[in-house]
Parts: sequence; C-alpha cells; structure tokens
Amino acid sequence: MVYVVGFLEGAGVHGYFLATGGLDAYSYAPVPVQLLFHAILLLDPSVALLLIRARPGAPLLAAAVMLADMVGNWTVAWNAVMAHPTTFLRPVGLLPITLFGLFVLGTALPLRRALMPGRHINAHVHSPPKAG
Repeated sequence: MVYVVGFLEGAGVHGYFLATGGLDAYSYAPVPVQLLFHAILLLDPSVALLLIRARPGAPLLAAAVMLADMVGNWTVAWNAVMAHPTTFLRPVGLLPITLFGLFVLGTALPLRRALMPGRHINAHVHSPPKAG
C-alpha cells in the first residue's frame, strides 16, 4: 500500500507541474531529465495499477522508475545541495523522493518474491493435521 500511495502522489505532483508549467515545466533540467519527468506522469500510475493488481514484475518496474527519478532529481539538485545541504532537509522535494526511492529499492525483491504465483502471505502457516 505504501508503494501505491507513493507512486500516486508522484503522479499527482508531476501532473500538477505539467498543468501549471506546461511542457516547459522542467526547463531548468537537461532534456533527458525533462523527458523522464514527463514520462513519470504515465509511469507512476502504471506502477500503482500493476501493484494493485499484484503483478510480480511491478516491484522491479517500481525500483527502475524510482532509481531513474532519484538520479534525475539528484542530477538537477546536486550543485545546490553541495552549496546549501541543510536546505534539502525538509519534508518536500529531494528528501522524500530519496527516502521513498531507497525504500522501494530495498524492498522490491522481497515484494516481488511475495507476489510470485504460488506464494501466499500465510504460506508459513501449516494446515492442521487431517483427522484419521
């Protein structure tokens, strides 16, 4: 559920930036990063949908999207972070993107294993013995 909320929030933020800034919303960034940030508007809800549908590939796609998003954001913000590091210790922007990204990267493989066909959340619970 944390994944779904995070990716829907990300889609909402990118949608807001597109609605308020148009196609030039990310003009401060290099063109590849601009394209990535626009693509995230489609990628984030797609990841959320695949997670809701419990697709085993969803966590790996989520990890790839978050890795790209973190690299893009850190690329854009690197010089500013180096000049004023404490500015980025706030609950919006780079810090939550990085924390959520690290969470996704750290949990993607275990979540993928849990979503594999034949795996059940209660798989470790043994059935009671059958009466003889």
